[in-house]
Amino acid sequence: MPCKNCKEKPVITLTNSNVKLCRVHFIKYFERKVMHTIGKYKLLDKEDNVGVALSGGKDSMTIAYLLNEIRKKRKNFKLQAILIDEGIKGYRSKTVIDAKKFCKEHKIPLKIFSYKKEIGSTLDIMLSKTHKKPCSVCGVFRRYLLNMKSRELGFNKLATGHNLDDEAQSILMNQLRSNPEVSARLGPITGIQDNKDFVRRIKPLYLLTEKETATYAFLRKFPVTFTECPNAKQGYRDDVRTLLNQFEKKYPGSKHAMVNAFLETLPALKQHFQDTSEIRSCKICQEPTSKEICQACTLQQELHLK
Repeated sequence: MPCKNCKEKPVITLTNSNVKLCRVHFIKYFERKVMHTIGKYKLLDKEDNVGVALSGGKDSMTIAYLLNEIRKKRKNFKLQAILIDEGIKGYRSKTVIDAKKFCKEHKIPLKIFSYKKEIGSTLDIMLSKTHKKPCSVCGVFRRYLLNMKSRELGFNKLATGHNLDDEAQSILMNQLRSNPEVSARLGPITGIQDNKDFVRRIKPLYLLTEKETATYAFLRKFPVTFTECPNAKQGYRDDVRTLLNQFEKKYPGSKHAMVNAFLETLPALKQHFQDTSEIRSCKICQEPTSKEICQACTLQQELHLK
């Protein structure tokens, strides 16, 4: 069957609606949906200084490209990319090359920070010293550095490439782990309350699937190698991803339904934890945390990095 809007050959079938779209109409659909998400959830303001968490993958390149298109039209809108090099042999070095090529082509300033320089060790070395899951260690330090460096660079918002699949996984993970307060921090713009030391994350790809984002990146010919982190298969998230993908295959549209239902309850969830969610300053590094000592400092002590 041809594209829904013309007679051209389709490049994708949208899973939640079974609609087929050609290259031209899919790109229009994708970009309109991003702009709709930005407008509906008020993710951007005219004089924002936005950082993009760039990994060199399809999602982050896609959002960096689209935000850069917005920057070209808005004089007071600032944009810069920030990349965290965890030190994963045979993986991160390739995506850094892709990220540099992409930023050079689109004239987006890029800042690179590494675990080795900022924390004192690469992720590979850290994992050799602990039995913790790779994502448990990496996620703590990645969030820590992204927030710290975003604040130092003067960003008032940090855009991430999280898509609908990512959010559906996070929602289910928090349900299975009975973490409603963590769920309250989710959504198109993260966090429960404003804090001068915490740079709010925005997710313009929130309502677009991983398949749709991968298709867009391919059609736009972004320099993506489409490689997966070698540690990804060891994480709890990967099992949840597999479960959701199997369910989506049998019952198309399930991920959209889950995320849309979550969005209906999210305002009440944030309100519920508004008064009980206290943000403190870590006694060691002064970064924002819910405890006396933040997770990053605790982990550094466990790994004898401090």
